[in-house]
Amino acid sequence: MLKVLVTGGGGQLAQCIKSVAGLYPKLKFTYKTSSELDITNKDEVESTFNFQAFDYCINCAAYTNVDKAESEKELAYKINVLGPKYLAETCSKHQVTLIHVSTDFVFDGNASKPYKETDSTNPIGVYGKTKLEGEQQIINTIKNHFIIRTSWLYSEFGNNFLKTMLRLADQRDELGVVGDQIGSPTYAIDLAVVIVELIESKNNAYGVYHYSNKGVISWYDFAKEIFRLNQSNIQLNKIGTKDYPTPAKRPKYSVLDTSKISQILDKKTLNWKDSLVVAISKL
Repeated sequence: MLKVLVTGGGGQLAQCIKSVAGLYPKLKFTYKTSSELDITNKDEVESTFNFQAFDYCINCAAYTNVDKAESEKELAYKINVLGPKYLAETCSKHQVTLIHVSTDFVFDGNASKPYKETDSTNPIGVYGKTKLEGEQQIINTIKNHFIIRTSWLYSEFGNNFLKTMLRLADQRDELGVVGDQIGSPTYAIDLAVVIVELIESKNNAYGVYHYSNKGVISWYDFAKEIFRLNQSNIQLNKIGTKDYPTPAKRPKYSVLDTSKISQILDKKTLNWKDSLVVAISKL
């Protein structure tokens, strides 16, 4: 039986892994919340691995508040750079394969076709910069790693765009949503399944991968479909990024090319619309 440590155990993605774990009886999962394992504390990381043997570590711990990162640079750096560094060092020492979740925010959003893993990175905010530095720490420290960049993550767990839209639909009659930022929503359950199947397959094609659901839309399109499926009577207005200023800049285009991970897992990527139906039915 393969033993898997999941950090950031209280977060959205870890909860999604927990919800599908029962489908994989050959894997034994141990979940550690940030209060049980602070990945920015090197001694805590080392004692966790000394106390219990693992084959894989999935790092779901991250600082993900894009806007707050602009004013909380040190905290974002600690969690997104030092945490992965300590995990990579300890995983390397204990011969544990590290699976780390990263983001489309490592790109600047100036592309016009889906980003491949080999494309140049150029983050435009603190969040993206720290996530990219975290990736580099892992690449420079441990050979047996998978870095999976994803985008626009949502699910029935945690705080995310889907749940925010449903809440606002109950509170308001009218809402403006940005229509000039383009990407691909990703159902976190689908990402969880991909990560777990990567482990179960014992694949050793280490490196950087992109994963999101199929389809290219704006946040406005995403909100429109959420309200349609939920039969919400709210007036939705398309606005521009300039009409909704935020402390952090967002990439205008962050579509990821997912063909590489589809090939190694021999698995078709699900369309965002199909996955959204599943997510809303669970809510």
